[in-house]
This record gives sequence, C-alpha cells and structure tokens, in this order.
Amino acid sequence: MTGVAQRTLPDGRYGKQAGKPLPKWLRWSLPVVGVLVGAVVALVAYQNLGNQPIEAKQSAFEVLDDSSVEVTFEVVRDEPDQPVVCVIRARSDDGDEAGRREVLVPPGRSTSSATTVLRTSKPPVTGEVFGCSYQVPAYLSTR
Repeated sequence: MTGVAQRTLPDGRYGKQAGKPLPKWLRWSLPVVGVLVGAVVALVAYQNLGNQPIEAKQSAFEVLDDSSVEVTFEVVRDEPDQPVVCVIRARSDDGDEAGRREVLVPPGRSTSSATTVLRTSKPPVTGEVFGCSYQVPAYLSTR
C-alpha cells in the first residue's frame, strides 16, 4: 500500500459540516439589532408597568352596621381635568367580597377625597379601593 485512503464520514450521522463564517458586517449588526429590540421592549414595559396614572388608597372605613360600611378614600391622578371612576368594595370576615360600588370622582384637583357607603350581603369587616380608571361608564357620567 503506497497511499493512505481518505476516510469519509457517514451521511447524516454528524450533521452538516461547518459552512462559511458569517461576514464581518453581519457579526456586528446582529448584536446591535438585539440591543435595539431589547431597548424597545424595556420602553414598552416601562410605559405599561411604570407609574400608574391614577393612584387610589383607602384612608378610613367605618362599619356602620351588619349590612353597611362607610369608606373614605383618596385619589391622586395625573389628569385632574378628567373624571375618574373607582370601584370600592367591602369584605366579610371570611374574605369574601360582601359588597361593591362604582363611585364617580368628578374633575377637580390632582388629589381628591371621597366618601361612600356600601350596602353588603354579609356583615362587613373592612372596606377598600379595588381600583380606579379614566374610562367612566355612560351611566355614571355627569354630562
């Protein structure tokens, strides 16, 4: 034997052989595109999950009797010229929601306070603000 035979690899066993390396411009542009996409995702997340346009918190509550609770709450909003609807709810001692009411907070100052009385289906132990929105239903509108 005078020559060494060239070995060939079995087809399909080891996958494709390495092709040409990526061009230099592509090696630099892919990470740049990745960083830009990440920045856009971060910006959208910040706008959606950042500061809330309306912040509401319960400032006081008083259980009036076995079927009602009075809740006083404060609303801080970034658009004081817009009306706000807040959902106020009462909870019973087992944690169930015992009552719920939508309260219209009319346009005014950026920080407003309101008080409402909720009727309940069970004896209430607390009253709380569930949330607020600028999307006021037509049946609550002042117009």
